[in-house]
Amino acid sequence: MAMTAFAGGTGNVGRAIVEAILATGKHQVKILSRKPNPALEKEIGAPILPVDYSSVPAIVKVLEDNQIDTVVSGITMHTADGNVPNEFELIRAADLSKVTKRLISSEWGAPVTEAQLGVIPSVPHKLAAFALLQQTTSLEYTVFHNGFFMDYWGIPAVKSHFARSPLVAWIDIPNRAAAIPGSGDVYAHFTHTSDVAKFVAASLDLPKWDKETFVYGDRITWNQFVRLAEEVRGGQPGFDVRHDPVDKLKRGEATELPGQVALYEFFPKEMLQGMLAAFGLWFEEGVFELKPEQAQAGFLNDKLPGVKPMKVREMLERAWGKNSE
Repeated sequence: MAMTAFAGGTGNVGRAIVEAILATGKHQVKILSRKPNPALEKEIGAPILPVDYSSVPAIVKVLEDNQIDTVVSGITMHTADGNVPNEFELIRAADLSKVTKRLISSEWGAPVTEAQLGVIPSVPHKLAAFALLQQTTSLEYTVFHNGFFMDYWGIPAVKSHFARSPLVAWIDIPNRAAAIPGSGDVYAHFTHTSDVAKFVAASLDLPKWDKETFVYGDRITWNQFVRLAEEVRGGQPGFDVRHDPVDKLKRGEATELPGQVALYEFFPKEMLQGMLAAFGLWFEEGVFELKPEQAQAGFLNDKLPGVKPMKVREMLERAWGKNSE
């Protein structure tokens, strides 16, 4: 039974992974956090260890004192204040720790390249973290690529630790509207955080990791996604579907959806549209269609057939179908 520590394990994908590991009953889990939180510790069912992420020696001490064999990171690689995330200190500390053997670095998306620098603020941090991993001397490591998170279109009916007031992006199901980036015919992979978590938990038992790990729940185009949403919701009217051409996306513009207006209070319109336009271009360029063969690896789905991830239709039916009401 390995002792696993999760950095950033109290919310979003991190909380889901901690719960999935605990559910297996095979591994002990401790959460690394900047400050103690007894109430949340009791709620999650895992000890929370305070750690100074800015200090490599401090992280090493926590890892060694708690006999942490495996570290899983959910540290945010896109910081709101523009500061460099503490992923780098965590990697260095895990490499220095005499007891830590494995590390899953914070990726949780699609592979990024230098061609994407200047598009999304997390890109340079992810590239730098992967470069640092390659320089480690004592760690077996991997990063998980899971495409785009499916959660946003199932909240709150389908359990997720993302905010209960979700990001409204590309398909606004309650308002029967869609603003599809580009043609909408390019395939992408989508995975729910609960399934990413199951894959991570199961991967802890694998004797060997690839440098990059690819998992997915479904492979689908935006046009197919919209049609499924229309079928599941049923009734009239149908969805009001617009397509944002590439030149519009390159200007940092995206068609406004009705459900986005309420978000502007904490996510200004210009910032939201800029983010959606950037990711929209990535969808149209095929960035979110995972291609593990380029990394000389296959999908972990094939190695772990016991993990049965949700498809988009299943998620939509659970959230918006007749039986969901």
